[in-house]
Amino acid sequence: METKTKQALVPNQFDRVAANWICAFIGYPRIAIRLWNGTEYYFGDGVPVGAMEFHTRSALLNLLFSLRVGFGEGYSKGKIDIHGDILEIFNEFSWAFARRGQRSYYLGKLHTLISAIRRNTPVRSKDNVHHHYDLGNEFYRLWLDQNMVYTCAYYEKPGLTLTEAQVAKLDHVCRKLQLQPGQEVIEAGCGWGALSMHMAERYGVNVKAYNISTEQVSYARAEASARGLADRVEFIEADYRKISQRCDVFVSVGMLEHVGLKSYRELGDIVNSCLKPDGLGLIHSIGRSHSVPSDPWITKRIFPGGYVPTLGEITKIFEPHKFSVLDVENLRLHYARTCKEWLENFEAVSDRVREMYNDEFVRAWRLYLAGSSTAFQSGTLQLYQIVFAPGGNNDVPWSREYQYSKETKGHE
Repeated sequence: METKTKQALVPNQFDRVAANWICAFIGYPRIAIRLWNGTEYYFGDGVPVGAMEFHTRSALLNLLFSLRVGFGEGYSKGKIDIHGDILEIFNEFSWAFARRGQRSYYLGKLHTLISAIRRNTPVRSKDNVHHHYDLGNEFYRLWLDQNMVYTCAYYEKPGLTLTEAQVAKLDHVCRKLQLQPGQEVIEAGCGWGALSMHMAERYGVNVKAYNISTEQVSYARAEASARGLADRVEFIEADYRKISQRCDVFVSVGMLEHVGLKSYRELGDIVNSCLKPDGLGLIHSIGRSHSVPSDPWITKRIFPGGYVPTLGEITKIFEPHKFSVLDVENLRLHYARTCKEWLENFEAVSDRVREMYNDEFVRAWRLYLAGSSTAFQSGTLQLYQIVFAPGGNNDVPWSREYQYSKETKGHE
């Protein structure tokens, strides 16, 4: 029995063919394939930047059925290991995919139609958010910046720390919205409340912020009370579909990815009903340059119900109500650096996270953060900030100077 087991683990010609197929599908990255007994294959050109080690034959075969899920689950469960700098290796994977050529544009559009069938209802949205954001405030506090901002930072100067870059992002958003004291602002999907409190504290506005994460709303309310902002910022534990107040400014940073393509028209209806004719709005969202299916491992492990839209798909929010799109900025390289810094912070506390959860959780989140950074670095993912206004609003800027002028930075 023991002899048969050892013989079964001896690599054969099929294992080599399987390894070659995996490398060919990715685009022959400069990554060596190492099998369970130390046998190593390399099908790329030049010097390999690292190695992907399979500890069992089943881990190798699982990639043949679903490359992304097979790798994601294999790595999370410790059946696959990466040897070398994880960011350098994942960057090599991303660039190899790009060199191989993207999937058909029309195949991606077909998947978009399929994705549009599934709607994130209020109940389903609550479940999806609970899966990711209600892991516990202590977990996120370990590796986010001190203001608990879980969206793309803005490195307006190269030497900024993560915390400084997150504050710069908050100001960048506020300048784009040209906030004025006394204005009424609605924020949809407010996270731990950093932007809402920043707008109220630095720009003198009144904010109603909506969120369906119990953990985040609880944290935000306590923080607003501690900072003396409870009279100017109201955190409402409710779905964005419950928004009914009128406002001068509508802003959503990092929520659209969770809305679902089928609900974009509904979101547009809500913005149209609440935004005053002379108002301004901003949506900040991860995006793509063209339609591709959602990553099945990400939707399984990290963001159930998530969908990353193209810029064209985002316009489904604006077009039915004839909103004027005033400005589009792509901050994808800023997000690549943000995720890199999150990963470094996460690695520094990984032992603590392992105690809180388990090793599989740590490996899954390492994979998610590293993969996200390299996806932005390679252009697989984008980060869009879109400023818009009702079509008849002519009180809009004639240039972009206001976005960068420090004279408009806060009203302290």
